[in-house]
Amino acid sequence: MARFATSVIATAAAASLLAAGAVSARAQNVEQFYKGRQLSLLVFTGAGSTYDIYARLLARHLGNHIPGNPVLVVQNMPGAGGLKVEEYLYRIAPKDGSVIGTIGRGLPFEPMLGENEADIDPLQFTWLGSMNRDASLAMSWHTSPVKTFDDLKKHELLVPGTGVGADSEIMPHAFNALAGTRFKIIEGYRDTAVAALAMERGELDGLAYWSWSAIKAAHPDWLRDNKVNLLFHTGIDPIPDAPDVPSIRNLVTDPVDRRALAFLLAREIMGRPFLGPPGLPPPRAAALRVAFAATLRDPAFLQDAQRSRLDISLVTGNEVAALLKDSARAPKAVIDRVKQALGRH
Repeated sequence: MARFATSVIATAAAASLLAAGAVSARAQNVEQFYKGRQLSLLVFTGAGSTYDIYARLLARHLGNHIPGNPVLVVQNMPGAGGLKVEEYLYRIAPKDGSVIGTIGRGLPFEPMLGENEADIDPLQFTWLGSMNRDASLAMSWHTSPVKTFDDLKKHELLVPGTGVGADSEIMPHAFNALAGTRFKIIEGYRDTAVAALAMERGELDGLAYWSWSAIKAAHPDWLRDNKVNLLFHTGIDPIPDAPDVPSIRNLVTDPVDRRALAFLLAREIMGRPFLGPPGLPPPRAAALRVAFAATLRDPAFLQDAQRSRLDISLVTGNEVAALLKDSARAPKAVIDRVKQALGRH
């Protein structure tokens, strides 16, 4: 009996200590929590991809703007077009502000289209913001007979696919249905950076959807040396370095089709999105959002970005969250047309 009583007392004491520790952790202010800590930054692509380059740029500077100045450690977690990172952040990562990540900009829109086997609500994430507002380009390699948008409506163009749910597969399907293009998707490429090299080797005819910022960072010689034919871009405004390239937004005339295309292209405002798990302590979530915005305005950060030839345009966490809420309210007719264009009916 005495041994039992001693055991109960010890267990109760241990539980009290754990409870006290949890209360103490919650009571820590933001600076106390982050001081001397490593903050993990998960990237859904492999090392060397454009998303990875952006993430490593952010990691070099973000800690300077978080109270306590934590060190950021980038961890690559490629797989399933970003769903692996998304699920980890949603379900497994500690919800204390010690883990953040970046995912493909199109992934949060998938549940709105009924593609939600993972049962994820993108509105629940802690959105920190995006590093740019991006427009993308469709292009053919200089040896291809497809030189213009009109050619693309007459001739098939072999382009890469990098996974179900990835922009590289979603967008060509949509362009085919909404604008009459003739992209043929060749699946199985790890990411668009790898596919770009395959295009240079002659395995592919072109790329249906790659961001302007990625092209400038990874392959500035393509435009300088006329190695690609620019078929169209996806932005609202002209691209300063290629003002004569048409926007596909102006090449679709049906009103519902135009709204369906606008829904799909909303992801470009997301650019390079960064997020934390749902349910972060509000002071830490606020500190991370403020730090993200401050980093993207920091002259030292901007100088570093310029050296890496990376376009920077701040989209705040609140703007990203508002964009997703607005997209989630899209009319049923528009969502149905999007799903039809993607072959999901």
